[in-house]
Amino acid sequence: MPVALPIWKAKALMIRAKSGKVTHRRHKKALELTKGHYGARHALYRTAHESMLHALDYAYCHRRERKGNFRRLWIARINAAARAQGLSYSQFMASLKKSNTEINRKMLAEMAVKDPEGLAKLMASVSSENTNAQAT
Repeated sequence: MPVALPIWKAKALMIRAKSGKVTHRRHKKALELTKGHYGARHALYRTAHESMLHALDYAYCHRRERKGNFRRLWIARINAAARAQGLSYSQFMASLKKSNTEINRKMLAEMAVKDPEGLAKLMASVSSENTNAQAT
């Protein structure tokens, strides 16, 4: 009959913890995120992981860049509409400010594309207000 050993003398029989499932999930996630990347960047984990990190980095930067890009686009559209009415962008924006008309560039650009007549009326009214104010 075997004798029970005290706990401190018993051999430690610990189960080996392996990270197979976790590693597989991590690799799978990286490979899914890099689907469509060129060459080994979508097939091999190491290059895919690096490609994924760069892609996420670029995405972060470009989300911030996008705001400036849209502002530039809106200004270009407003400028084109203003020049069609014989004004420059800066003259139009200055006259808007003087007449205390609060309308943002996004809405002005939207008007320039979808309602050019309405924007022309706005430009005419704002510029006429300023010429009347300067004459007095």
